[in-house]
Amino acid sequence: MALVIGLTGSIASGKSTVSRMFADLNIPVIDADKISREVVNPEEPAYTKIVETFGESILHEDKSLNREKLGSIIFADASKREKLNSIVHPAVRERMLAKRDAYVEAGEPAVVMDIPLLFESNLTHFVDKTLVVSVTETVQLKRLMNRNGYSEQEAEQRIKSQLSLEEKAKKADAVIDNNGTKQYTYEQLERLLHNWKALPSQK
Repeated sequence: MALVIGLTGSIASGKSTVSRMFADLNIPVIDADKISREVVNPEEPAYTKIVETFGESILHEDKSLNREKLGSIIFADASKREKLNSIVHPAVRERMLAKRDAYVEAGEPAVVMDIPLLFESNLTHFVDKTLVVSVTETVQLKRLMNRNGYSEQEAEQRIKSQLSLEEKAKKADAVIDNNGTKQYTYEQLERLLHNWKALPSQK
């Protein structure tokens, strides 16, 4: 029976780095962010609902979603953020569960569900174990400002829109400390998967 691992973190905590490490270990990863981009493509039902709710000003000329524009609207207004989530999240969940079940049916020893809002959206029942990638708030702020070119205020606003890493770590089955080198992070992951007996047998 496959072990389904829920991977989460917060913005700029290095969750994507750990996600790629799972892929390197030949463990399939279902990425909620990737799927959330797929379900808002034109022709998808969620896209139609978003345009009906927020208007055509959030579209590029080619009618694709202008994520930056939509992002600036929802990060500044919690009720609008909730409205968008109520459209996108159900579509994402449906697709994620279909992929998870397909991997389980195929006999994979472990499957990762990479979900940024795993705890906030109460999705822990989708998985068997929860894993948080954590860094200190100083490191998180610095990485986010460097990566996205945000001012300190913009970076803080985005960090504060999510549950703190400290809170997530308390809720998790395991935590990976990503303040150090990639090698240090990888060693922690490998040890954890070994303990959980979730490593694919080497062919």
